[in-house]
Amino acid sequence: MSHHEKSPTPHAPLHAPAHGRLRAAALGAALAAASCALAGCHGTGAAAHAAGTDDPKARAATPSATAPTATAPARPLAGKVVAIDPGHNPDNHLHTAQINKQVAVGNGHKECDTTGTSTNDGYAEADFTLDVAHRLRTLLEEQGAKVVLTYDGDRPWGPCVTERAEAGNKAGADAALSIHADGAPVGRRGFHVIMPGRVDEGGADNAAIVRPSRTLGKDLRNAFQRVTGSARSNYIGGGTGLDTRTDLGGLNLSTVPKVFIECGNMRDPKDAALLKSPAWRQKAALGMAEGLEKYLK
Repeated sequence: MSHHEKSPTPHAPLHAPAHGRLRAAALGAALAAASCALAGCHGTGAAAHAAGTDDPKARAATPSATAPTATAPARPLAGKVVAIDPGHNPDNHLHTAQINKQVAVGNGHKECDTTGTSTNDGYAEADFTLDVAHRLRTLLEEQGAKVVLTYDGDRPWGPCVTERAEAGNKAGADAALSIHADGAPVGRRGFHVIMPGRVDEGGADNAAIVRPSRTLGKDLRNAFQRVTGSARSNYIGGGTGLDTRTDLGGLNLSTVPKVFIECGNMRDPKDAALLKSPAWRQKAALGMAEGLEKYLK
């Protein structure tokens, strides 16, 4: 997330967990498609193909409208609300006066927002975070969750860190996640999850969310590492992949369990190659979804 709402220091194969309904559903769809292909299905599927033929045997084999249908699979996150905060905004650099405005974050003041970081060849953190947020939203909605984004590429700058926290609060989110990527020196690699420390001043009081946010952070760390195969940060967290902070407005002002995730270091070529890969970003979103599902269940 670069140096702002950011750390004070200038970040395998998929293994199906017991709770991995997300990948199980995807695998089921793939197997169904493969079976259809072997059976010679075309267009909209075997039933439609048979119904449209003049072959009476084929028509007879077509299930009737009154035939029993399979029960829809349970959606484990039905009734849950998740707030997703894609860090920064691609056009923040065009609105420096607005984003540099100071806002109160409880124990001090911070910039409304910042530009974020980028890879050495110009892939912006804000583009990364919005892409992963969209992927994550799709996965969570498939599991029945209601998803609220703090912004969706629908404004020229911001929102301010205060508004980002308020979005989750107003939605009464069961969990909130702010997605980022770091901007540290080359050689500093890996991901880490940032959890809120206790803040009770200046109108901020996050006492009620500190403990559940720590549980959320651990669940997210474990799932993200398992699904992406990424290592925990080698420069923050002492090998735990966890960091606790009291200087981030998005955590200080939250009244719902919330964490940040730094998915990797955009300034390190090896991490940057992962962050720029659509396939890896899909794994990152899946890891986040599974971590959230574990916490919310």
